[in-house]
Amino acid sequence: MISQVFILAALAVTVIANLHEPVYHHAPQPYKFGYSVKDKHGEQHREEAGDGHAVQGSYGFTDNRGIHRQVNYVADKAGFRAQVKTNEPGTANQNPADVHIISNAPYGHGGYAGVIEAPIAYAGY
Repeated sequence: MISQVFILAALAVTVIANLHEPVYHHAPQPYKFGYSVKDKHGEQHREEAGDGHAVQGSYGFTDNRGIHRQVNYVADKAGFRAQVKTNEPGTANQNPADVHIISNAPYGHGGYAGVIEAPIAYAGY
């Protein structure tokens, strides 16, 4: 009895395994998208375009304190390459890997203190 169940299960698996859908390969389709959002906290944006062989794009932000970052990038057969422009504290002009960082942040200890606000008091703590 157990051997009959095992044989029946093996047969069912074999039949199901042979009922597969053919895999269709489609040519890459060009695309392009982008967005920009502004609110009381700052601004964010992104845009990208690709043609199936290469992708180019950028993204970035500016916050309400004036800290900003802009990243421009390319990805193609030569790999991923990016250029970062920023004034974020703690950054310096350097080129790790294939990324070029262009910083105009003030250099020194402590970094950017920003706007100091009074802490928010929460009830129940």
